[in-house]
Amino acid sequence: MKTATFRHGIHPGDHKDYTSARTIQKLGESEIMIFPLSQHIGAPCEALVSVGDRVYVGTKIGDCGAFVSAPIHSSVSGEVIKIEQRRTVNGTLANCVVVKNDFKNAAEPSINVPKDYEKCTPEEICALVREAGIVGMGGATFPTHVKLTVPKDKKIDCLIINGAECEPYLTSDHRVMLETPEQVVLGLKIAMRATGADKGYIAVETNKADAIKLLSSLVENEENIAVRPLKVKYPQGSEKHLIYAITHREVPSGGLPSDVGAVVLNIDTTTAIARKFLYGTPLIRRIVTLGGDAVKNPENYYVKIGTPISWIIEQNGGFAAEPRKVLAGGPMMGIPLFDLDVPVVKGTGAVLAFTSDVLCLQEQEDNCIRCGKCVSACPMNLLPLYINDYYRINNVSMCEKYNAADCIECGSCSFVCPSKRHLVQTIRLAKQEVISQKRERTRLQEAAK
Repeated sequence: MKTATFRHGIHPGDHKDYTSARTIQKLGESEIMIFPLSQHIGAPCEALVSVGDRVYVGTKIGDCGAFVSAPIHSSVSGEVIKIEQRRTVNGTLANCVVVKNDFKNAAEPSINVPKDYEKCTPEEICALVREAGIVGMGGATFPTHVKLTVPKDKKIDCLIINGAECEPYLTSDHRVMLETPEQVVLGLKIAMRATGADKGYIAVETNKADAIKLLSSLVENEENIAVRPLKVKYPQGSEKHLIYAITHREVPSGGLPSDVGAVVLNIDTTTAIARKFLYGTPLIRRIVTLGGDAVKNPENYYVKIGTPISWIIEQNGGFAAEPRKVLAGGPMMGIPLFDLDVPVVKGTGAVLAFTSDVLCLQEQEDNCIRCGKCVSACPMNLLPLYINDYYRINNVSMCEKYNAADCIECGSCSFVCPSKRHLVQTIRLAKQEVISQKRERTRLQEAAK
């Protein structure tokens, strides 16, 4: 079968053999669980509990009235001992509910109520998805109910489940497709009903041939669902590039997938939707790949939201060697951690620890040699070397002219640069400045009316 793909991109070694055959393991629970009240793009939640309150598995402990937001639920039963600001995975401070685990795992009485999605309206499905606190679990953490709520002026005809998992070392989605494929298919069907999509695709890179075979056998009698093999290439899992690979539609600059009639959901997000309808459970756990050469026993774990990352490493046996860098996420787009006591949140798909032996550490940049490799690699058809140069001389208007805001921060430019220029880092800063100035112009225009 012909593989689907997009233009440009890179081919880093996948390094998935360490954990791709490792079945998902259950992890012991930490005594102290930390629940940041902002685990999603959008408005942060406010605490619905107070110090001294008893909570249960599935108790809603944070919520917000904003549309672009998602509630937070406790993943354990126990007592709320603190509500305070703490450091989170992305390095910022956020209000957190701290729960002392009683290890009884007593369930919130209101959960465990299954729903028949075929008897639900699209609006009811979206409401249930929101109530479950489901967000994009590929790392973007955009509230899923917002994606499934189709604007009145849009028509969704294509729903894509992103099984590319193109970043090196990551295998959590691969294991989910192998171990709970029925939930992947059910979650897709529920999302298709919510959006009114006529066609559903499960897109999987060909380095996961076993998952392609298994999922294909499950949907062989489904007229409107197909499994689409993808070429192994990074960043194949990028939303816009996945849409192009499957449909050959291009999301316009500054546009959304809905502008071209598509919605894309992550694998673990899809199974979270299925579990809400099968068992009534909210999003309280996720699958995490623990890997890297500094880790003793690379594994894929079921991890409860709120578990400190230090606890995961401790339960795994500690480090095999002193790590030079620990990442939350993959090596291309992951966030470096300076505090291992931060908790796993909804967007934490991996924890990778590396020694200096495998890291390419070059703090000093060499001069750009104008080789054009960053241009050839950029999946967004940008000119990274020029955006980098203009930002360095503080010319934000030229960064905007060169479409810095379209950068998806995939790191392909930095990966291929022979001079080891810090391209993605400076373009990220340029992007933030461009967006900030656009917002300020909009504010001033609104104020002038």
